[in-house]
Amino acid sequence: MATIPVLPGKLRHAAGAIERSTGLRVEIIGGILLLSPPRRGKHAGTVRRLRERIGSQLPGLGVYEAASITLPGDEDDYATPDLVVLPAQWGNQDNRLAPPSDVVLAADVTPHPGRVSHIGTKADWYAAAGVAVLLAVDPRKGVWTLRTHPRDGEYQGVLHGKYGEPVPLPAPLPAELDTSALPLYAPRA
Repeated sequence: MATIPVLPGKLRHAAGAIERSTGLRVEIIGGILLLSPPRRGKHAGTVRRLRERIGSQLPGLGVYEAASITLPGDEDDYATPDLVVLPAQWGNQDNRLAPPSDVVLAADVTPHPGRVSHIGTKADWYAAAGVAVLLAVDPRKGVWTLRTHPRDGEYQGVLHGKYGEPVPLPAPLPAELDTSALPLYAPRA
C-alpha cells in the first residue's frame, strides 16, 4: 500500500484518475491517498468466503465489494473496505459512495505481509464516520476483530477472536459468522 500527498480539493479527481489509469484501489483517509493493488489469491478468497457467508442470510440487504463510504462533511475523504453491507437498493444506484448511516457492516482483510497496514488508522476513520459495525480479519495471524458502537471517533465495543471461533454479529446481520474455513497466509521465510 502506498501513500501519495495531493493538494486539498483535488483528491477525488486524483483518486479517480489513478484508479482509471492503473487499476489500483484508491482510498482517501485523512486527506491522504492510499493505493492498494488488486486483491488476489488468499486475500480474494477470504473476501469471497466472507461475502458468501454474510450475504446468504440478508433479506433486504446486499453485500458489495466496490462500494466506498464517505466521511460526513468531507466528500474528499472516503474508505473502500473489502466488503460493505448496504440496503439492497443501493445496487441500483450509479453512485459508488455510500453514506456511513446506510452501512450495516464494513469488513476489511488485513493486507499480505510486507505491505503497510493502516487498519488501526482506518478503524479510527470508520468510527469517526459512524460506521456501526467494522469487522477486520487478519489472514497473517488467523485472528479477527469486531468493532461496534462508534462514539466520539472510537469504537466502544471491541471483541477479538481466532479463526475457528464464530464472530457474533448484531442484528440485522446473521447471528454468527463462521470463520473456520478462512484461509491463512503462508509464513514468510
